Amino acid sequence: MGAAADIGIPPNEEYSPRIIDEELDELFAGLPAIAIEGPKAVGKTATAGQRAKTVYRLDDADERRVLGGAPKRLVDGERPILIDEWQRLPESLDRVRRAVDAGAAPASFLMTGSAIPTRRPAHTGAGRIVRVRMRPMTLVERGIEVPTVSLSTLFKGERLQVEGRTTMDLEGYVDEILASGLPGTRNQSPRRLRAQLDGYIDQIVEREFEELDRIVRRPAALRKWMAAYAAATATTTSFEKIRDAATGEEVEKPSRPTAVSYRDTLERLWILDPVPPWLPTLNRLRRLSSPSKHHLADPALAARLLGVDAEALLHPRPGGPDVPRDGPLLGALFESLATLCVRVYAQQVEGRVSHLRTARGEHEVDLIVERGRSVVAIEVKLDVAPGDADVRHLLWLREQIGDELADAVVITTGREAYRRRDGIAVVPLALLGP
Repeated sequence: MGAAADIGIPPNEEYSPRIIDEELDELFAGLPAIAIEGPKAVGKTATAGQRAKTVYRLDDADERRVLGGAPKRLVDGERPILIDEWQRLPESLDRVRRAVDAGAAPASFLMTGSAIPTRRPAHTGAGRIVRVRMRPMTLVERGIEVPTVSLSTLFKGERLQVEGRTTMDLEGYVDEILASGLPGTRNQSPRRLRAQLDGYIDQIVEREFEELDRIVRRPAALRKWMAAYAAATATTTSFEKIRDAATGEEVEKPSRPTAVSYRDTLERLWILDPVPPWLPTLNRLRRLSSPSKHHLADPALAARLLGVDAEALLHPRPGGPDVPRDGPLLGALFESLATLCVRVYAQQVEGRVSHLRTARGEHEVDLIVERGRSVVAIEVKLDVAPGDADVRHLLWLREQIGDELADAVVITTGREAYRRRDGIAVVPLALLGP
């Protein structure tokens, strides 16, 4: 097993419930096949394994060889059947699809995948196999605090009073940024944690690209590109600028096709997790820009790629890839942690997450959570208590879309949740939940 596998849940460790559990149970009760997708080591196998009676592990070379020679066995056995790391044997998707077409009962097949294979199966499985995204653990799943503000309640549009108090402070959020939401990294010493995250990155560069038939001729160049992307966290910096930042003063830069291949492969591995732009159909909001906002799957990976620790985040010094960014790196990584949490909570309430930026950059909103025609707009601030300047874009958006704005929130590093006189909710990240 490679380094990435080593930071999954240990075999005999008690399972910690995940927010995705409720979604899976509801879907699986009426659907024959579900594929859980996401980066390695987020807990897909452990979560799927709670529901499976037969397990085929395609990341085991011997088992994969046997099943590759007799693929019909993949749909034989006591159901539910879990096909783990299905992309290692892409024809497994076709086998499951055919079994669904043949009338498989609800709760028959679970599949987990840590990559989108370059060698596509004969059929995508669309309409037969429902895909569910799984991300690293949120603060709620890490047991940091009992949330007092629910995203689903914010969508009701009643703008009820928000309340709650947390002991979490800025240093605590820094610790959680660095600690990672990968289950196997929890409760490790700082040195072991750094070694695990380094091994995870090594696995991506040295093995995962090759398994997707991508030859990395200059591993150091790929690492520099990943570090430059990490430095661009929570920005819409162009890929050309990321490429320039990755190469610094070097005369020989990776070609544009090479840089594009880095991006595409990392997206196939679910390591890049950009937030798309919000492009509503309302005429009054047509002049919005369309670049995605850059995020890695876990802000801890960004911090490790940049080689920063708590001291460097709290007391920054010049250095690292020179990528245009407003404010300190800590603010960007805190926004990335908040984005991870909000995306998981939004998925639970069937919401879609995007960001808003006008074409000229006059107005920006970090996160737009949309469910039907209702919107919850979220700004993320490193501050303890936001001032009027911190909510101006939220107030502008309220003027633009009126009642479609169910609520507007500023996520902070403060201790208390409350609602401002202008109606904007102020919520410490630790107190927000699904």
